[in-house]
Amino acid sequence: MVAPNLPGLSGLPKSITFAADFADLQSGLDGRIGLAVMPVGGGDMTVLGNWSSGVAWSTIKVPLALAALRRDPTGLRSTAEAAITFSDNDAAQELWNSLGNGAEAADAVESILREAGDGFTDVAARHTRLAMMGADDQLAFGATDWSLTDQVRFASRLPCLPRANSVVSLMSDITPSQSWGLGRLIGAEFKGGWGPDDDTGKYTVRQFGLVPTLAGPIAVAMAAEPTSGSFDDATDMMDKLALLVGDHLPDLPGGLCTH
Repeated sequence: MVAPNLPGLSGLPKSITFAADFADLQSGLDGRIGLAVMPVGGGDMTVLGNWSSGVAWSTIKVPLALAALRRDPTGLRSTAEAAITFSDNDAAQELWNSLGNGAEAADAVESILREAGDGFTDVAARHTRLAMMGADDQLAFGATDWSLTDQVRFASRLPCLPRANSVVSLMSDITPSQSWGLGRLIGAEFKGGWGPDDDTGKYTVRQFGLVPTLAGPIAVAMAAEPTSGSFDDATDMMDKLALLVGDHLPDLPGGLCTH
């Protein structure tokens, strides 16, 4: 049960004030939002909101880039840079193709997820109609269903993985036009993803990343689905979510990698 926003709330535990401020924000937005936060390296997870899971869109490019760069750190560096910093789809497809056929590439990306503690996410490409017919479906990996809880767990372990620095550094150099949401926070390393529903055409926008605090970085995963279906409305909601996180950074426990 979320604590009400009443006088004297500042004397309550910080986790309750964070939840209460989130509830205030959510009540003023026309649509669904979700937020998951936990310390880097592991620890307690805070999950808020009424959006919990959906299509990964371009956020899946982060584990994809890491899988590809482990295979070819030099030859695929510029390709990974385009896939992460500009969210270039052709570059992401090239990374995918470098991992083998659809099933092999899906296995390679899933192995990155499993290594980071995401034991459930099933990369979509091997299950598409074209894959069942023996053909590769372009960009099908973006259709992976990725929950906020699994995504933030992945984010919390990402900087601790071998050779992940090459990908995390790219997440600190996202193009300005895609630097909404967590991009409003100083020092954040992040990746966004967005796309319309096949049936309604309404946009969902999501994002995950790492935000520095005095106690070490925190992992954040969040999503917005405005009733209007507008991309601009979705990114505006993401800005508000990120600013809420920023306001509560002193309250949120950070962490460090332990090897």
